[in-house]
Amino acid sequence: MAVPSASGTRELVLASASPRRRELLARLGIPAPRILATDIDETPLPREQPRAHAVRLAAGKARAAAALAPDAVILAGDTVVGVGRRILPKAEDEATARRCLALLSGRRHRVFSAIAVLTPDGTLREALSETVVRFKRLEPAEIEAYIAGGEWHGKAGGYAIQGSAEGFCVWLAGSHSGVVGLPLYETRRLLRAAGLTIA
Repeated sequence: MAVPSASGTRELVLASASPRRRELLARLGIPAPRILATDIDETPLPREQPRAHAVRLAAGKARAAAALAPDAVILAGDTVVGVGRRILPKAEDEATARRCLALLSGRRHRVFSAIAVLTPDGTLREALSETVVRFKRLEPAEIEAYIAGGEWHGKAGGYAIQGSAEGFCVWLAGSHSGVVGLPLYETRRLLRAAGLTIA
């Protein structure tokens, strides 16, 4: 999608195939950005903490997309669930999702949602949303029912707050949209700083 900017009209590229990020971006009046999903190594570095991991991956995705669309404004993001210094994985199988939910049961965790906006002149703008979430104590039957529903697949920490897992959430302090995958306040601020006209 071409978005008005201070220097004319620029194409905005979302460096993500996530439908949740597209839906959230539409709330800012950008319903159909160009999609350029990137494939970078998301393995945590030795002793890397959740906050730094999220920031590094968002910037890496932005740079990877910019190599394919050098004249566009690139928006990239990454969301990481952390328990203390531990980075929870994106659940790709039931066993991983089950372990994540058991770990999150009855305790607080943090969700770090980093975004990066890279403009054609090479300027990289970054922001990080940090949200604290507390889950109720989950009964084994609740975990199994959630696993059976399949919402966990590909999700950081093994859950999707925008689905039925919101019923596990005792309280949340921070950005709900950040937990979903794109913190809208920070996204709007960075896109405007990059010169795009955002309502």
